Amino acid sequence: MNSSATKITFKTINKLAIPAIFAGIVEPLLSITDAAIIGHLPSHATEGLAAVGLAGSFISALVWGLSASAVAISSLVSQYLGKKQLDKIQSLIPQVFFGHIVFGLLLALLGLFFASEIITLYKAHGLTHQYAVSYLKIRVFGVVFTLLTLFLFGVFRGLQNTITAMYISWFGFFINVLFSLLFVFVFDWHIEGAAYASLIAQFLMFVAAVWYLLFKTPFHLRFSKTKNPNLPYFLKLFFNFIARTFFINLVLFLANRKATGYGANYIAAQIIAINIWLFSSFFVDGYANAGNALAGKLLGEKDNYSLKDMALKIVKYSIYAAVFLMLIYSIFYYNIAMKFIPKIAVQTVFTDFFWLIILMQPINAIAFALDGIFKGLGEAVFLRNMLFAATFLGFIPVLYLADYFDLKTYSIWLAFAIWMSIRAFTLLYRILMMKNEK
Repeated sequence: MNSSATKITFKTINKLAIPAIFAGIVEPLLSITDAAIIGHLPSHATEGLAAVGLAGSFISALVWGLSASAVAISSLVSQYLGKKQLDKIQSLIPQVFFGHIVFGLLLALLGLFFASEIITLYKAHGLTHQYAVSYLKIRVFGVVFTLLTLFLFGVFRGLQNTITAMYISWFGFFINVLFSLLFVFVFDWHIEGAAYASLIAQFLMFVAAVWYLLFKTPFHLRFSKTKNPNLPYFLKLFFNFIARTFFINLVLFLANRKATGYGANYIAAQIIAINIWLFSSFFVDGYANAGNALAGKLLGEKDNYSLKDMALKIVKYSIYAAVFLMLIYSIFYYNIAMKFIPKIAVQTVFTDFFWLIILMQPINAIAFALDGIFKGLGEAVFLRNMLFAATFLGFIPVLYLADYFDLKTYSIWLAFAIWMSIRAFTLLYRILMMKNEK
């Protein structure tokens, strides 16, 4: 045993994890709220729900892909915090921040001009296609605000601060709900109202995050033309994390595309299921974020003993959280879909396969918890390769084999189960094989 090891306690972990849980569930709650509001429109609710889900899926793909920078910067900040050398990454923050502005605007313009073609890739047609394009053309401008906000959240997490992200996220959530109800039901702006509400919330969250960085952290946003020495390492992490996220988005794209091909009721049920699955992942991801912050710090301190001990504790607490979600979902099994949409046909499709999502929760918990820890360690190449294997050796073969036997939504969620199992047990094996000492 390493006598100099830092003791990682339940209190230490939860001080970071609990705020991260409350911050993390805001994003899926926003999607769930939009879906529930649109699903209860007096006309064309099924098409509207499908449209929000498909356009939101593309927005999420952009955000998750580029939020790899939040993971990379969190890993760097926490490592340099452990080394007590934060001054060495001072100029890196504004360099990446302003780079994000340019990249985010470029993506927003591409999304605006090619909105119809993007939605067509999901096999959407008719009213679903029309609604999704309208929603996407508004929401895509929020991408730049969300990317910058998530990047700043990564800086805060690297400083071992997850509570600020929680406050800002919930502020944005309430703004979004307030304006969604106002725009959709009072101003009668239909699906566009939900999109404008999200855009306003994203902008205000960005303003709040910038204010906190400037006045409450040791960092600033004064741009320096001299390249920070850590920029090449940051970019290496960033692009490998993007590659990893590409495989996640490919999985979600193929799942939604298959469900759309089965018909309107199936894609509506699939959108509800994906929202529940994402809510679960972000809920458990609070412990992953705690592990992310602590792993980088312990790596900077070169404390492998505490690192392995912390990882196994994070896994245990994540499984507890997953069991709690299983209990809640089981109790409200037949009520959840009704909260999204009153259409019985959609509810029937959803309840037919929802039990499979419930059973997946502990496996998901292991995968998400350890994924966050390996991100904190900067293991971008390993995570990229592992996702590649899980996607092309697990998800895709199972999806198309089960679809061949006409299992419809079971094809999708059996593929998800295999995909998550490969991720979970590969990561768990890697942690168990970790040596206590360097």
